[in-house]
Amino acid sequence: MENKTEAALIYNTTSLAEELPLYGAEYYIDPPENKPPVLYSMVKRVLDILFAVLGIVLLALPMAVIAGVVAAGSPGAPIFRQERLGRNGKPFIIYKFRTMRLDAENDGPKWAKENDERCTKIGTALLHCHMDELPQLWNILKGDMSFVGPRPERRYFYEEFEKYVHGFSNRLAVRPGLTGLAQVNGGYELPPEKKVVFDMKYINSISLMMDIRCVLKTIKIIFARKES
Repeated sequence: MENKTEAALIYNTTSLAEELPLYGAEYYIDPPENKPPVLYSMVKRVLDILFAVLGIVLLALPMAVIAGVVAAGSPGAPIFRQERLGRNGKPFIIYKFRTMRLDAENDGPKWAKENDERCTKIGTALLHCHMDELPQLWNILKGDMSFVGPRPERRYFYEEFEKYVHGFSNRLAVRPGLTGLAQVNGGYELPPEKKVVFDMKYINSISLMMDIRCVLKTIKIIFARKES
């Protein structure tokens, strides 16, 4: 796909938004059109390793401080661990700074949303600038995740969403990411049937240029939130 088209997917979402279905019906998602090129996958993996190592080294001290603040701010371990599904449905343990109360899911699994009332005060601040995701540098280094790709979800939600978004699991064709096309075009505000449309657009037009554009847009969003 040409760079101009890739840019349109990220920076001009009007036409894509018109394609999105209304919430509350039944939807069918086509499987990926092609597999990611082998050379692209190799180069991306090398870049993931290099930048993950760099990030861990440079951010080790700030992450230690954040862990201490989270631990002091509310009961519970500062690092949250949870099973998610990776490429081809392979389970892995994701790491995040804990942002919610320990009783957040006493009534069962709930999908995270913008301004989630289950968050602690410190957790809300971390979510605002996406710093809760920093421990996922370890997931990227291990190969569970990439810097860019569909956000990883739990098996429970895949099973629930597949009941009315048939083909939601097609987003498992690539490694999940720290950020992605859906994240920079709505993130928590997108319901699953809209999120998967962006994820499949990313998978079907996957390239290093697309990844770079997603990362740059993510950085822009983070700094915009810090200033607000």
